[in-house]
Amino acid sequence: MKKFGVLLLAAVMAFGLTSGLSGCGGGKGGSKSSITILYPGDESERMSEFMSKEFAEKMKTDLGLTVNMTYVPWDQYWEQKDIMLAAKEPIDLYWDGLPDLATFVNKKQAMVLNDLIDKYGQDMLKVLPEEQLQGATINGDIYGIPSAYQPSSGMYQLVCVRQDILEAVGMTEIKTAEDLKKFAQLAKEKFPEMKGPADPIFKPLTRYFADEQLSWVALGDIAVYGEDTGRVYAYAETDAFKKVAQFNRDMYSSGLYGDELTIKYNERDSRMQTGLYLWVEGSLGKEYEIIDGVRANAPDAVLKSYLLAPEASRYIIATGGEVLCIPQTAPNPEGAMKFINWLYTSQDNYLLALYGVKDQDYAIENDRITKITPDDFFYEWMFRNKNYQLFSKEVDQNYIDTYEHWDDDAIVSRALGFRFNNENVKEIETAVNEVIGKEMAPIMYGFSDYDTAYPEALQHLKDAGIDDYIAEVQRQMDEFLAAKK
Repeated sequence: MKKFGVLLLAAVMAFGLTSGLSGCGGGKGGSKSSITILYPGDESERMSEFMSKEFAEKMKTDLGLTVNMTYVPWDQYWEQKDIMLAAKEPIDLYWDGLPDLATFVNKKQAMVLNDLIDKYGQDMLKVLPEEQLQGATINGDIYGIPSAYQPSSGMYQLVCVRQDILEAVGMTEIKTAEDLKKFAQLAKEKFPEMKGPADPIFKPLTRYFADEQLSWVALGDIAVYGEDTGRVYAYAETDAFKKVAQFNRDMYSSGLYGDELTIKYNERDSRMQTGLYLWVEGSLGKEYEIIDGVRANAPDAVLKSYLLAPEASRYIIATGGEVLCIPQTAPNPEGAMKFINWLYTSQDNYLLALYGVKDQDYAIENDRITKITPDDFFYEWMFRNKNYQLFSKEVDQNYIDTYEHWDDDAIVSRALGFRFNNENVKEIETAVNEVIGKEMAPIMYGFSDYDTAYPEALQHLKDAGIDDYIAEVQRQMDEFLAAKK
């Protein structure tokens, strides 16, 4: 993870974060000639140079802005984001996950963007269509920019596997949970140096085991929406949860899962990139996002993503996993929106931000892009836009064809655009989420036995108020669906 130039904030120093300086800061009161972006990751030498030279010159020429980047290490980002925004630090723009947008809104961390988009975001709207913005709309107000515009059906339902090892053990593809177990068993026998799966992949397994497709619609893993029934359920009370937990328990009891999968769950992508693991939760294009990291440790590695239960319907429930928000306390919200608009104004701007300087940091030949500089600039996955996206020459044309038509037969979920407002159940949500994290998650991942641990965990979930919580989600869902009609 890389780092641009950084505005050195006194509060950030107090928090012990790593920062640097690019251009002049706006101070506590901010400046209309600068913006500060809060961003996850670390700095690279080339990015620092780029931000202080070529990019700084482009920003000055095109927008009359200085862009300052305050970077926070990934393992500290979400906690420090909350601290800094609560302290009203001069942050003009920040990134986070779109599914948690309602939480940001209730914490008053995101301002309404409708007027800003009308005034300064018209170029952006040419490549981010209206339905994209619906994903960040609550009661008619737009609170964020869902920045990744790409095929999205079946999001979080794929599994990315080591295809080279799969074929080495005599298999060709993955379609079922049973295929995954067989793959893990054969790989353990033939490649004892491998450490098994990097991820229990509960969402792809949920797709496989569920009687109807389930989509997550509230905080974290608490509630799901049944695409056939139109009902909201506590995920931990679904039959799919039980089957996922039992499958994962079988994997753990068979010695196919390692303890690190539960004690360090969020490091799953990092584990996969060591070259010693078999699979991780995938997404469309995940194999190309992480292959360089994997090959740094396993030069001959080949990755491929599979959709479990490929015959089942795919639903478009979200417009992307990434969202850019402007805090209510932003010193320069106009500048932040102008910056986002600039990035999407043209493919040249898009490529400059994501890949650096043409023929110095990247090259284009026959509509394929080749990175010359290995560093990341602005994260490609965060701003990916199918109108401007270019593929590297290593990407198979068959994959590109699949990618471009991935959503052709997908079903638009009736719940697309729904954002749960937890205002009436904040305390319940906190209590429920604690039970989910401490008791239900170990069961789901297979590290606690379902039959033994589930009854007590369920009672604790009931005591925490799960029934009242689900009732509130259902009430809001019913209102949302009625309004759409």
